[in-house]
Formats: sequence, structure tokens, C-alpha cells
Amino acid sequence: MKKFNVGIQLYGVRNAMAEDFEGTLKAFKEMGYDYVEFAGYFGKTSEEIKALLDKYGLTCISVHQGLDFYNDDVQGAIDYLKGFGVEYSVIPWYGKDALAGTDKWDATVARFTEVAKALKANGMKLGYHNHDFEFETYNGKYLHDYIFETVGLDLIFPEIDTCWVHYAGIRPEEKLYQFKGNVPVVHLKDFVCKNLGAGPVYDLIDKNGNSMKGASREDNGFEFCPLGRGRQDFAAILKACEECGTETVIVEQDRTYDGMTEMEAAKIARDYLRDTFGL
Repeated sequence: MKKFNVGIQLYGVRNAMAEDFEGTLKAFKEMGYDYVEFAGYFGKTSEEIKALLDKYGLTCISVHQGLDFYNDDVQGAIDYLKGFGVEYSVIPWYGKDALAGTDKWDATVARFTEVAKALKANGMKLGYHNHDFEFETYNGKYLHDYIFETVGLDLIFPEIDTCWVHYAGIRPEEKLYQFKGNVPVVHLKDFVCKNLGAGPVYDLIDKNGNSMKGASREDNGFEFCPLGRGRQDFAAILKACEECGTETVIVEQDRTYDGMTEMEAAKIARDYLRDTFGL
């Protein structure tokens, strides 16, 4: 199997990062992670982040970043990210009320295009990270797919979150193959639930990386879990990633339960990829 770059989404370890920013980065390197994806910057300057990444031999391939970050000073915001090596700026979520079929859609396309072009001019690229609601349809087509068809894959790429694709009732491999050649970064996330496609069970985050709502576990028995402990077929997912040109896989677990810490979950996931797939 291809030797993917293996990273971790820092939203899933937000409490550990807030408590000990440097120590947590150091621990990830020791676990075997070489890449990180930020979701919030914990009050650090670009220079401070770069120094710590360099110190521990980590690369920030991408960030989850809402578009309001670019409102006041587009170039200044981009320079902040460039300062610690970001290649991809990924929209973590966008309201369904502003996607295809709504009166806000034209404005959404214009805004995505504006930011994407600014990033492209600086050698970076805009991405969009899905949840499950983007796989509702409008005129027989997924809301998700309108984004890339309308803005254009030359400007924006899908960061496929394999958990939410599967939870929406779609095999993750199908979406990967659909966007073959345009999936440089993919989220690996595992879960259990009673029924697929049963509605939102996740947190959305505000511009500061803080949770906006609590995830529900009760109605559908939904829980995130470390890689290899849920219903995902990672052999099939990674095979599709290999065939579709993915370079970096990002481990993410939005929350933990029953006394398991964020760092314990991160280590279980990293060990699973190493022991099962040689990554």
C-alpha cells in the first residue's frame, strides 16, 4: 500500500491543545504523526506555530478555516497561514441555507470563488469539508456536488470526510472515485450507529474553533470511535485513496466517551494504521 502522509485534525484534541499546546504537538510526533491540520490557533502567532512545528518535525498541510477569517484583510490572513506552511485552507462547514437551491447560493459561489482565487494566487488551494447534510439533493443532485461543479475543481477540492459520507448512506469509496485526482487530503473517521442517514449528530464550530452545539448520542446510538473500532471499511477506503491520488490522510475523532481521553483515542488510531496497513 502507498505510504500516505498521516496527520491528525486538531479539533478532535482541542482540549489537550488548549491545556498544553507544545506538549501535545510533541506527543503527536512521538505517536507517529508527521502532519497536523489546525482548527483554531489557540492565540499563537504564525511564527510561534512555525517554530514549534519545526522543533518537532511536524508539517501543517492544511487548516479548517471559516471564510470570515478572510473578511478584513485577505492577504494578511493568507500570509498568516503561509507563515507556517499551510497548503490547503478548508472550509469546515457551511450553512445548508446558503447552498444550492437557496436565494443565498449565488452569493456563496461568489464568496467561495473570491477566496479561492486569492489563495491560488499565493500557491494555496481552497477545500470544502463535508458533513452529511450536503448529501441531500436539489433537482436530483447532491448539494455537495454543486459546490465543485459551480466553483470549479481548479479552485476548490473536496476534503472527503469518510464518516459523514458513510453516515449519509453513501460508500466513501464512491465519492473518492467520483473526484479521482482531486482528493489530496482525506479525513479518516470511524463511528457506530443504529441507522445511517438519521440526521445531524455532530458539532459545528464557530470562527474561533469552539463548539456551537452538542452532538446527540441518544436517538441513534451514534458515537465516534477510534479507527478500526466502528463500521468503516478502511481497507476499501485506503485502496480508493491510493487509486485516486490522495497524498495525506487525516485522523479525526470529534469527541470521546466513557473516560477515554482525546490523546488515547489519537494513539489508538495511529497504532491501528501502522499495525493494520503499515502506515
